[in-house]
Formats: sequence, structure tokens, C-alpha cells
Amino acid sequence: MSSRTTASPAAEDAQAGYAAGPGRMAPAAPEPKGDHKTSPVMAQYIEIKAANPDSLLFYRMGDFYELFFEDAEIASRTLGIVLTKRGKHGGDDIPMCGVPIHRSDDYLQRLIAAGHRVAVCEQLEDPAEARKRGSKSVVRRDVTRLVTPGTITEEALLDPARANLLVSLARSRGAEGWSYGVAAADISTGVFTVSECDGATLAATLARLDPSEILLPDVIRDDADHAGLWREFKAAISPLAREGIDPASAEERLKRYFGVAALDGFGLFSRPELGAAGALIAYVERTQLGARPPLQPPQRADADALMRIDAATRANLELTRTLAGARAGSLLAAIDRTVTPAGGRLLAERLAGPLTARAPLARRHEAVAFLVGDSDLCAGLRRALRAAPDAPRALSRLAMDRGGPRDLAAILAGARAMAAIAALLPLEAPAEIADAAAALRRVDGGLALRLEAALAEELPLQKRDGGFIRTGFDAVLDATRALKDDSRSVIAGLQQTYAGETGCRTLRVKYNNFLGYFIEVPQIVGERMVQPPLNATYVHRQTMAGAMRFSTRDLGELEAKIASAGERAQGIELQAFETLKDAVLAHDGALRAAADALAALDVAAGFAALAVEQDWVRPEMTDAADFHIEGGRHPVVEAAVRERGESFVPNHCDLGAEGAGATDGRILLVTGPNMAGKSTYLRQNALIAILAQTGAFVPATRARIGMVDRLFSRVGAADDLARGRSTFMVEMVETAAILNQSTARSLVILDEIGRGTATYDGLSIAWATVEHLHEQVRCRALFATHFHELTVLSKRLARLRPVTMRVTEYKGDVVFLHEVAAGSADRSYGIQVAKLAGLPAPVVERARAVLKALEKNDRAAPATRMVDDLPLFAIPQVAEAPKGDPLRAAMDALNPDEMSPRDALEALYRLKALKAE
Repeated sequence: MSSRTTASPAAEDAQAGYAAGPGRMAPAAPEPKGDHKTSPVMAQYIEIKAANPDSLLFYRMGDFYELFFEDAEIASRTLGIVLTKRGKHGGDDIPMCGVPIHRSDDYLQRLIAAGHRVAVCEQLEDPAEARKRGSKSVVRRDVTRLVTPGTITEEALLDPARANLLVSLARSRGAEGWSYGVAAADISTGVFTVSECDGATLAATLARLDPSEILLPDVIRDDADHAGLWREFKAAISPLAREGIDPASAEERLKRYFGVAALDGFGLFSRPELGAAGALIAYVERTQLGARPPLQPPQRADADALMRIDAATRANLELTRTLAGARAGSLLAAIDRTVTPAGGRLLAERLAGPLTARAPLARRHEAVAFLVGDSDLCAGLRRALRAAPDAPRALSRLAMDRGGPRDLAAILAGARAMAAIAALLPLEAPAEIADAAAALRRVDGGLALRLEAALAEELPLQKRDGGFIRTGFDAVLDATRALKDDSRSVIAGLQQTYAGETGCRTLRVKYNNFLGYFIEVPQIVGERMVQPPLNATYVHRQTMAGAMRFSTRDLGELEAKIASAGERAQGIELQAFETLKDAVLAHDGALRAAADALAALDVAAGFAALAVEQDWVRPEMTDAADFHIEGGRHPVVEAAVRERGESFVPNHCDLGAEGAGATDGRILLVTGPNMAGKSTYLRQNALIAILAQTGAFVPATRARIGMVDRLFSRVGAADDLARGRSTFMVEMVETAAILNQSTARSLVILDEIGRGTATYDGLSIAWATVEHLHEQVRCRALFATHFHELTVLSKRLARLRPVTMRVTEYKGDVVFLHEVAAGSADRSYGIQVAKLAGLPAPVVERARAVLKALEKNDRAAPATRMVDDLPLFAIPQVAEAPKGDPLRAAMDALNPDEMSPRDALEALYRLKALKAE
């Protein structure tokens, strides 16, 4: 049921009119027109809506959440439900739609996915209580929660394999420009991190986090340096009126939230990090309205500890989503062998941020190698892991008082899995597995026994539905349920007792609305019952024609008990739930540590299973400029061709430094026709580097890789018309970022640079780019091109090696061998590819004729002469801008809005000292 035209059950609202405010970021609720009176319910609605103008208001009325006015129109369009009308306001019809309570999660999910925010307004009392204050009294209501994309916790609304991150930004100006604080929290699991970056790497940082919602100060959003950046992310943008929170205020807010006197125990945080973290906590407190998400203390993430991958590279390499936005076909989908939700989230996190330090990476590789070497242990571990539910999210829901019986059951199943897996793991194991085993063994086994004894086999979703406590756990509850569920047998037992006491076999216990439960006997027996000694037990209530009716104290008490048994049984179960919940939360720390251990084991076991299944090898990681891949394969393409019953053609790649002690990487200049596999070859080597530094084995027969600090990939063609950028402009912007930000430890993948403009312009840009990578950046790189003229550079650039994709011709058609060989292509085979694509035969033949005419001129000679004539390695050096006035620079770096009085005084003395110099 998606909408209604009849009144909802709440009695006090039966004749009321409604006013509603708009949906997302819309104007306030309408004001009454003319002399029309505002009903009490309308006044309540207007007041609540006015307090939440930027959210759709789910206004609870009985068994429905109702939406009115513009909220109703927005919800109707978004959800595809019928828009009706209900009463009038100011003489106008009131648009209305409603969603039933029991299906509200489904509708919330769709509204949140569409980028809306929802204020959930609940009834805070029973309508009967409201009527005691008068017939026109309104049920007390208020917003109990603001639901936004970054703050949802319901299992039905969350993707189990994806973190749901809320990200907040703040910034502070320093001597070298703006510094950005980035705080990220997943309130569904409690993860909370902060980091700092500069403006050049802000987009890459956000791309790695892949947030669901970004809290964005106006001054950052409107900054010209980031114009249009926010459109690149699918995250909902929640504006902040000012730039985060003053660091001093933010520090106090953080200390209050985590109940500490100082933040020193959590680490040292910069001013923008504190501002971002404080703004995030303030938003969480505002949206959760009293519920305190169990966030972990903020951990400072070191950006240098992770491989930097910008947003364009992530998109080009399709790490977690394809260019079309689908998970299927991405690297993540191809390698995911995890069997738990938490393991899936950890895998995605590790893939998004590969490590750049060898020691922690070695821990991951050793764990995978250990499980590859013990197939029985790996298989048993994966079987046991399948029984582990999403304990971290269940714990968070319980801590926020949004949990239900199934969350307790998730903790029970998780505790069982933890015990089973701890028993599986050997005492002698690599560090990552040994640490996980230790965390699992710290979980109190008594908790599982207690939950097992308490919880029934079949559990309702909501605790208010009852029936989740096992029979036999609580004697009082069992007796109460017996009254509620087995009242007939209880009455039958009493009837048998009374028949024995009175000697009347025809005695019956009956019920009506006037007397309630009563005893009915023939009149002759009844006359005896009004006499001693029976009259001490049986109280005469009514005489009928031929029969008499009696009651007893036990029968009266039983009636009262039966009438309230359901309510009392629910109360007993709710109290039992609270007791069990408190017992679980008392072990919160140990359970979360064990859940993290399960996730790490799941990822390691998944990598091991993948390595065995796909015949992958452990990479040898070094700190040198190594990149030696033997028999490398593309993990996604290989999986696809295997499904078709075909085999993937492996290829070698050597970008490593030459000679002992050499530190500069090699550049491979890759030529060959379209469809020969150049892009696949480029991408597969980038993906191998990412997999290796994620902690996985790699698709190769042997791999030795020097740690990559930054990975850049410029592959394919795309435009950005919304930002006024053509395909070529986008290509140049991405190339500029690569040349400006890459280092000697970086891996750069470039495909067809310069092809989007005139031939000589493009050749010149590609030529200069190769020289810059070779002479200035000195990194490892793969450079694919159709400009065959560039191959002559290998005669003068010592570390440039030409390779080509092998092809052959058969009866005038090109045959792609997908093999990489030393050397360069002598032509592009473009006409043959065009023929394969289906160009009309006359067009193909005309193209052949034109090509033959053009090839009469020797086009190689000009490029050869350029190598001889141009002063290579003498790349023009742009003079640095003269240093400015130190005093003016110091003044520009000040931000008075973020300074305390003491900071301002110290700054004044520094400025005075600079002037004296």
C-alpha cells in the first residue's frame, strides 16, 4: 500500500487540516490565508516543519507516515506513489501521500538514494493519553531523528559490502597555502578518521574515501580552485554556514563527546583536522537527536602511508566501479572472494588505499601465503566465516537503541563464529593471523551462552513485536504468556476444579462483556452455592431462568491477568532485551576488535582462495625502482575470457632501473594498432601494482615491484561539457596533473596523449611529455601512442624502450596476437581495423588509395632529423618567480577568525620582528 485517501486511525486528527513545508532545501511551511483558523494539529505540523525546513517530514499518524504539501509532491514523484489530497488549508486543497510504517525502510532507502533528507516525526504518547487532556488535545509529536545519506544505520538501507562514510571538510591557511582537514566517520560501524591534505590532493583524498555525504563549508564550496569538483562525486552535499568549527570549540566538543579531559591520548591533530572533526561531531549530534553513535576515538590517517590515486585514475582503471557506475566488471568485483559483509568492506577499503610501506604489507602477504600453503585450514576458515554476520553494524544499532532481536542474534552468531575460528587457527602462524586469533580469544564465551539461552529460534524484526525470548528462560514470562496464549486451557482447568468442588458436572465458565468471566450452573445447584460453606468462595452475580451465575476471587484475578497479559508479556520481554543489550555492550571493545579480526581473516582467506583459483603469485616487494613482471595478466579481462572458454595471452613488463644502485625507472613506448591490446597491457600493469600493495597475490608467473607512492593513469577519452571542457581539454588537464604531481617512485600510465588535436600539435605535446617524464620526473612509465615518430627518441633517451603489440596479416585482414614484443610498429593498421568495424567497402578502398599516395613521402626522415637537430635533455627551465615581501606573505597567511587572543599577540610580535629585519 503506497498512499491513502481515508483518515488515519489517530482519533484526535480525524477532522484536522494540515500544512506542510517543502522537501530538500525548500521554503518554510505555508502561512494561513485570510481569516481561516489554524487547527491544533496544523499548528503542531507547521511548528515541526518550520524547525526542519531542509528535510522531508515523515509525520507519524497511527500506522502511517504522512507527507503534505510540497513534501508530498516531492515524495510522490520520487517514490512513484499516488498523490492525493486531505482537507484544506487557507482555502486550498492539501496535497498528501503516505507510507505505511511497516514498509517505511523501503521508502526511506529510495528517498535517501535520491539525495533527500528525511525528518522522522514520531508520536510520543498514546492517543488515549492525549484525550485525557481534553477532546481537542493533540498527541505529542516531535522529530526523533534526521535521516541523511551519511547517517543511516538500518540494515535495510545500507550496502553490506560498502562503508557508509560521512565526510566533513575544514581548512586553514598556512605559509604554503590552504591546508584541508578531512574527517570521515561511519556511524554504522564506529570508524572515525581524520587526515590533512593540500588543495592539489583534496580530490584524490575524497575519491579514496568515496563518501555518501560531504559536509561542505560555503567558503570551500565556492572556492574557484575547486569549481565543479563536487559534481564529480555521487555523495550528497550538505552545506555548512561557516567554515567548519573554530578549532578551540571543536576540541571542546570532541572532548565532551568522548568523555576525556584532553585529546593527547588520541594523537596530535592540526587545526583543520580539529575543525573538520568538530564539524562532523556537531552534525552527528544534530541529526541523531540525543542518540550517541558509538564512534571510536579519531585516528589520524597518514596520507603518505597510502598510495595516492587521483579520481581520474580510479575511474580509468575501474577499481571499484566501471565507467558506467556498475560494480560488475570492476577490479573489486573480479577479486572479491570475501564471505562476510565486514570483510567485503575491508577489501574495498584496502583496494582504495594500497600501502606504501613494506613492513605492514609484508604482514598481509605472509598471511595470504600461509593460507595458500594450508588449503585445509583456508577452506575450514572460509566455511566458519560464512556463519559470521555483520557484528559491527549490529553493535552500533544496539548502542544507539535502534537495535532489535535480530541484532542480538547477530552478536550470538558472531560470538559462535569467533570461538569456532579461534579453535581453528594454529598457535604458530604469521603475525596478522596470530594477532587475529588473540583478538578472537579475548571474547567472553559466557556471553554467547547467555544469548543462546535467552533468544528464541524465530525472531521478529522489531522488539516491540515480542516473542523473541525463548520459552523456559523466564518463568514469569512463561506464565504470563500462558495466560495470554493458552487462556482456554487455564479456564478449562478452573472449570474442572469448580465442578469438583460443587459436585456439578454441568458447571461452565463463560464470558460476556457485562460480567466478564463467570460460572454458570443449574438453579438447583446455585441455591446450594449461596449457602455455607460454598458461599465463602462463590459470589452470586445473576439469576437467570433455570440458571444462576457466580464469580470467584480467583476468576476475577485471572480475568485481570488475562486482560493485561499481552502488555505484561511485552514489558517483560522489553526488559529482558535491555538486560541482554547491556550485557552485549559491556563487551563492546572486545567484540569490535574480534569483528575487525574476522574481517582481516576474511580478506586474507579470500586472497588465498583467489590465488589458488587463478594461479596468482606472491609479489616480491622492494624499495628500489623495480618493476619486473613475468607472464602478467589483466585480472578482469582474464576472468571474462575464461568465462567464454578462452585463454588470456600473458605478457612481460620491465620498467625497473638498470644497473646496480640505479634509481631511475624505465619508460616503455608502446605502439601498435587499435584493438591490439595496448590499453589492456597498460591497465594490467597498473592493476598488478595496486593488487600487490593491497596485500594480494598478483596475476603473473613472477613479480618484483618497487613500492609505488603515486599511481597515475590517463587512458581513454572523455569530455566534461558541464565545466566547459572538451575531450582534449580534459586530456590536457589530467596530463598536467600527472606531470606536476608524479615523483621518481610513481608509476605513470599514459595512452594516446596528443591525439585530440592537430597532428603536429599532438606530436609535439607527446614528444615533450616523454622527455619530461624521462628527464625531470624520472619515474616508471608506460606510454602508448600512435605517433610512431616518437620511437626514434629511444636512440637518445637511455631509459626509453620501444615495444609493440604484435599483429599479422592474413588475406588482407589484420590478426591481433595480443603479444608484446621489442621494437615498434611500422604502421597503425587503421584501415584494416576500420574494415573490421564495418565501414562500407568503397570507403575502405578509397582510404587505401589515399594512404598509398601519402606513403610515397618518407615520413620518418623528419622525425629522425628532429632527434639530431633538437637539443634534447635541454628542456627549458622556467625561472622561479621572485620572492615576495616576507612581511606581506606572513600577513597573508594569517586568518584572524581562527586565532585566539594569545595567537594574535604572538603573530603581532612575529610581524614586528620581520619588519625589523
